[in-house]
Amino acid sequence: MTPKPVKVTANDLTSLEKNLKNKSDDSIGNYLFNGYRIQVSKYNQSATERIRAFAKRRREQGLCVACGTKVKRTNPKTGQPYKYCDFHHDLALQKRKSLKAPAATKAKKKK
Repeated sequence: MTPKPVKVTANDLTSLEKNLKNKSDDSIGNYLFNGYRIQVSKYNQSATERIRAFAKRRREQGLCVACGTKVKRTNPKTGQPYKYCDFHHDLALQKRKSLKAPAATKAKKKK
């Protein structure tokens, strides 16, 4: 699903042009100018780079990387919101525990 384009003025286009010349990733997006849609994206960007940028944007906004809901809990050491909401945080913990559990049982059987 493509996000709705942001309406921009001529002055916004000049600042967008400056950002593009500086190779800033802030200029990436969809824009609407006088009825024309302008799409700015990286050419030949790998899936890994797209996913990394997507996760970075969501984390900066304080959203869950998996579902996009607002993350309520913060890391007490850093003060920043966690990567996942409570639901997906619990799923990630269960997945990590299940991955570690078979290795521990195999080690016991070898003894």
